[in-house]
Amino acid sequence: MSDAGKRGTGRATEPEAEAEGGRNADEQRDLELIARWKRGDERAATELVARHAPALARFAVASGERSDVDELVQDTFVRAFNSIDGFRGDSSFRTWLFTIERRLLLDRRRAEKRRRDRTEIQEDDAATEYDALDSVVADETQRRLREAVGRLSPTQREVFSLRVSEGLSYKEIAEAVGTTEGAARVHYHNAMRAVKEFLDE
Repeated sequence: MSDAGKRGTGRATEPEAEAEGGRNADEQRDLELIARWKRGDERAATELVARHAPALARFAVASGERSDVDELVQDTFVRAFNSIDGFRGDSSFRTWLFTIERRLLLDRRRAEKRRRDRTEIQEDDAATEYDALDSVVADETQRRLREAVGRLSPTQREVFSLRVSEGLSYKEIAEAVGTTEGAARVHYHNAMRAVKEFLDE
């Protein structure tokens, strides 16, 4: 099973601890790049985008966004760079980006309330999201899994994606989606239970 799969079980593992350490090194690199960008180094901004754009795109797709994902990611970075002085480093830079992207997604959905088809995850979207569930769905089709995830509430889908795809801790997830650590944990376990129940039908 992949490290992401082990994280998805909710049990603390050595690889997860190693990943935490890796994220600390990543966070330090982000802080260095932010400092360089503030001093006028445009290449630092380019590297920050390259480091985090794929994760932002995966989160957007997992949250139900089917079109204009690149534009959403670009808007997230524009807003982040325009308000970089507001980043205090209390959370990781990536968690802060997820928070900004989620706000943009909510704004977009409020502005496009009538377009309900955005809540479905399509066949070609975010295949990596499901790789982490290999032990749960070894004998199930990708179509069944997509359908199961598509039935989750928007918040459950966000928490599920951030935990399974990105390997975020519950504390980081809580910061990204604007909830408590306990609520994030409950949303994740409810989502996992709902997916398993659907696949067992």
